[in-house]
Amino acid sequence: MIQATFGSRGQLYFEIDLITAAGINLTVDVLLDTGFTGFVAMNKQDLDGLDWAFMRREELRTAQGEASFDIYLGKVLLNGQEFEIPVFSGEEITEILLGSQWLMNLPLVVNFREGLLTLGE
Repeated sequence: MIQATFGSRGQLYFEIDLITAAGINLTVDVLLDTGFTGFVAMNKQDLDGLDWAFMRREELRTAQGEASFDIYLGKVLLNGQEFEIPVFSGEEITEILLGSQWLMNLPLVVNFREGLLTLGE
């Protein structure tokens, strides 16, 4: 189970590890974005040094309209498990996003009043 924190405006932040192609874990804070239906999205600059394999380019509809994303095969450590997932990369993404695809398999518990925020078993 991942403990997480609330941002000043109620944002939900989780800590995950991005695993480079060389096997180095980089711990980052990610923002849960339930409007993003993938696993992880990040700015192209954040991919520097990860050396993840490019998979394809894809056009997607966003809140700002149609946008083009590069998709990489990334590796993350989440809830104590390692996952190989498609990672969406774009120039307009300002924070690393954790998408709603994770909620298909991991339960999310949010209780603002009690300050409780967890993802996972």
